[in-house]
Amino acid sequence: MTADPRAALDRFIAALEAHYNAVAARRGEDDPAVDDAYYVLADAFEVYDEALGQVHGEATPFYLAEEDDDEDDEDDDEEEDEIDDLDDTLDDDVLSGELETDGAR
Repeated sequence: MTADPRAALDRFIAALEAHYNAVAARRGEDDPAVDDAYYVLADAFEVYDEALGQVHGEATPFYLAEEDDDEDDEDDDEEEDEIDDLDDTLDDDVLSGELETDGAR
């Protein structure tokens, strides 16, 4: 079943307004109304973007960032450090002439 892009756009606009109102009336750092409005807005955007694509073959220039959990971030940081260490080692070898290339020494 294909969603009506116009109806999806109207829902998306209403979600934007509701999100703004929740942010403007925030009651503290962790206001659940802001979180709820955030998720409604994200869902409305996805429905609109999908409907636009299905009916008109177009897309918006936006995307929703994927949420990462902290454990994945730590693993990524460790992997990046290992790659940086390897790059530094290779750079040092090339600069000192210790890296052989195709036996052309």
